[in-house]
Amino acid sequence: MAITAAMVKELRDSTGAGMMDAKKALTETGGNMDEAVDWLRTKGLAKAAKKSGRTAAEGLVAVHVNGGNGVAVEVNSETDFVAKNADFQEMVGKIAYAAEGVDNVEALLAADLGGKNVADTLTDKIATIGENMSVRRMAKLSGDTVVSYVHNAATNGMGKIGVLVALSGGDEAIGKQVAMHIAAQNPAALSEADMDPAVVEKEKQVQMDIARESGKPEQVIEKMIVGRMKKFVAESTLLNQAFVVNPDLTVEAAAKEAGATITGFVRLEVGEGIVVEKEDFAAEVAKAAQG
Repeated sequence: MAITAAMVKELRDSTGAGMMDAKKALTETGGNMDEAVDWLRTKGLAKAAKKSGRTAAEGLVAVHVNGGNGVAVEVNSETDFVAKNADFQEMVGKIAYAAEGVDNVEALLAADLGGKNVADTLTDKIATIGENMSVRRMAKLSGDTVVSYVHNAATNGMGKIGVLVALSGGDEAIGKQVAMHIAAQNPAALSEADMDPAVVEKEKQVQMDIARESGKPEQVIEKMIVGRMKKFVAESTLLNQAFVVNPDLTVEAAAKEAGATITGFVRLEVGEGIVVEKEDFAAEVAKAAQG
């Protein structure tokens, strides 16, 4: 029976085994999925499968800059304890370096990491450490100068929040200040032109509904909305935000004073957007007892 890529993917997804191990298991069992699962279990290669359903919302963001190019990668684990593990940190650092040569997470998972791809390296680490892990996101940024910053650093180049800032002109000092601002203020976009139109429209509708609750005439409401949306854009865009280092200036004005133009940024925060299901203590203990 011919072993297809779809079969290999299905087995990998269900067991957490590496790609080559999954293919070998299917080859050894003539393509029988159930027997392939058992084959992997007997070889100890499906050990990570039990962990794959657990929510990995902790972990680290690693940043790596090489000249005018930067990359940020989020690698998740189940607990903050693992994020402090030296072996986990070493793996995350290597993954960040590997990300320099690819453009998306799928390509990153297939990238070589010292003779084994990232996906299989991750599977091995899951089996060794005993927690679910995943490479969740990566983002790249290029510019004349790219500066990085890590907030709540666990070790060099990685922590809970990773920021990259691209600049034209200026120096690393202003870049670092802007990066720290981004970590603290979490702007939605660089400028108004970069904002998601759907987000802007949604906010406009919300503000109109709020204004209508006041019972004011429509023509008055329209004028109110103009002011409120101007404030929303100012608070949501990096260039228009009040600079945390000097709130009398916008970030754009502060950068200009330093001879710099901000051309882009990336901000990744560990677990951002992940919904973690809460369990009662008894259920949590029971699950832990089952492995």
